[in-house]
Amino acid sequence: MHHVRHDQITESFDSLYQTDAPHGLSLATVVLHQGQLVAERYGHQPESIFGPGSDVQADTTLISWSMAKSITHAVAGIVVNDGLLSLDDPAPVAAWAGTDKESISIQNLLDMKPGLLFVEDYVDDQVSHCLEMLYGVGQGDVAAYAASLPLAHQPGSTWNYSSGSTNIVARILADAIAPYATDGGRAAMSQLLTQRLFGPIGMHSAQPKFDDAGTFVGSSYVYATARDFARFGELYRNDGMVANQRILPAGWAAHAAKVVAHDDGFDYGRHWWVWPDQPKSLACHGYEGQYVVVLPERELVVVHLGKSPIARRPLLLQQLRKVIDAFPAIG
Repeated sequence: MHHVRHDQITESFDSLYQTDAPHGLSLATVVLHQGQLVAERYGHQPESIFGPGSDVQADTTLISWSMAKSITHAVAGIVVNDGLLSLDDPAPVAAWAGTDKESISIQNLLDMKPGLLFVEDYVDDQVSHCLEMLYGVGQGDVAAYAASLPLAHQPGSTWNYSSGSTNIVARILADAIAPYATDGGRAAMSQLLTQRLFGPIGMHSAQPKFDDAGTFVGSSYVYATARDFARFGELYRNDGMVANQRILPAGWAAHAAKVVAHDDGFDYGRHWWVWPDQPKSLACHGYEGQYVVVLPERELVVVHLGKSPIARRPLLLQQLRKVIDAFPAIG
């Protein structure tokens, strides 16, 4: 019988939380095994333009960045299951009617293959549609900004990781549940998130952010505690079930895990990542070191939140893999 190697977990946590750790800053790490909280550790938020530094606690909400994309996938599952949308239908974006974009399907958007021009870059001195959308001319209506960009490839042909694609999906989902909303579907989306996703899975700290047009910024902005991000991972580990309640359609986790591309050592599914070295894995990845790694073969969910520069990602992943390897695979 293989046992959990608690010493290995402690070693990794010590390494992640040492002063001036080589990977950057860890703010929260949470491990759920067989649905139970078995390990967690919290760091210190440094002083910044947003306020003085403070110790991170179990109830501190932290930003998702692109892990929100996987939450958008969950919302898509709920809306599709309600019969309000079909993934293979052309995306119902009014501005695309009669243009070369009208054949883009919702599935193309979830696959990151709509063919739209979008440069996903987080550095100011280059072209970045991402920064323009979130902080520049597009910030008032992120979906309209992304939808307005020209078609660069045949829809379905070319993978391009794009926060714009996710925000178009978020708007389509809101329109589907609130077809005549004057607030961009904000009230309906807020209610769906709270009552049908976050509430039932116990993710009570979650705070989704909306733009001025009322669109859920599903590419980037959900704040929650590390424990609550772990609860979200647990939902996918159990294929959309919590207790005896079905939240997502059966097989929706498999839909997420269908690999459509490879990028920088990882496989990409539908708004989720897959770790090639971990069978049946699913992972949410967010800018600078946000991770929710779902490992059904080990009955495990591992969450890391922090601020780790992309160049140092291998050092962070090395420690997270040590945590993962401390748990035996089942079977």
